[in-house]
Amino acid sequence: MDLRDLTYFETIAELGHLGRAAEQLNRSQPALSKSIQRLEESLGTRLFQRDGRRIKLTEVGKLLLARGKQLQMNIAQTEREVRDFASGLVGSIRLGCAASMADHLLPNLTAVLLERAPELTLKLSIAQDDVLKESLRSGQLDVIISPQIADDPQFTTYPIVEDEAVVVASEDHPVFAGPITLKDLCRYRWVLGGPTVTARRWIDNVFMAQQLPSPQVQIETNSISLLPRLIARTRLLSFVARETLEHGLGRSGLREVPLEETTMRRTVAVSVRAQGYLPPAASSMVELLREKGVSFLGSEWRRSDGA
Repeated sequence: MDLRDLTYFETIAELGHLGRAAEQLNRSQPALSKSIQRLEESLGTRLFQRDGRRIKLTEVGKLLLARGKQLQMNIAQTEREVRDFASGLVGSIRLGCAASMADHLLPNLTAVLLERAPELTLKLSIAQDDVLKESLRSGQLDVIISPQIADDPQFTTYPIVEDEAVVVASEDHPVFAGPITLKDLCRYRWVLGGPTVTARRWIDNVFMAQQLPSPQVQIETNSISLLPRLIARTRLLSFVARETLEHGLGRSGLREVPLEETTMRRTVAVSVRAQGYLPPAASSMVELLREKGVSFLGSEWRRSDGA
């Protein structure tokens, strides 16, 4: 099987049209047809079938597409491994970090990494944990720092620090006018992450467990930490890390809604793919976080965490 034929096959499969694939690959249609013919002959089966003016994959074609992408990823990882082995810690780390942790952990962690390896480059992605997890799974990231991933054999996870998330509102919010119950929170609208974000699923389940409607989400965002002023100036409720509320920049004007039911205790962890290739620089960073993770957090965090 020729790797070039496999590359052509993937492009044709994704576009579903031989002419468009020829334009994108800058090849003639007859050349691509011969390429597919060679693949089909080597495998002894059809890979495409006609669907009107388009072509679509057979079941065998779908299997080859999935395996082909994995093969291309393995080849790319092998190339990276050879380069990284030759250069040691001179390389690049593709790191994803949950927005709630970025302000508190990344400055000190990055400073230590650059002190150890001055030529190191860091490709950093800040996102919610659902996006980070899928990016790690697909191989787009080497390492993520996020709420701990539980019961997924595709990931290896190491805890860093314990954390809490709480409901917050503006300091003059009417919810503080008297005793607060979970049912009272149903009267207001919320700023929350998407439905696949761990914290969003958790808070939804809290209300469902009490036979209450899920929070009414008026603003859905991938970075609640960017919206403190909005929350402080409206009647919207939100759900953030306690340390972000107490020690994050620009958090004045917000106040915790003190309810035991809506206090989420979680573990912040560093995660990698269980079977994926981890570059030496990324592996070194993971070990650093496992050994000294809490030390990279601000002094206020360490005092509140009991460290």
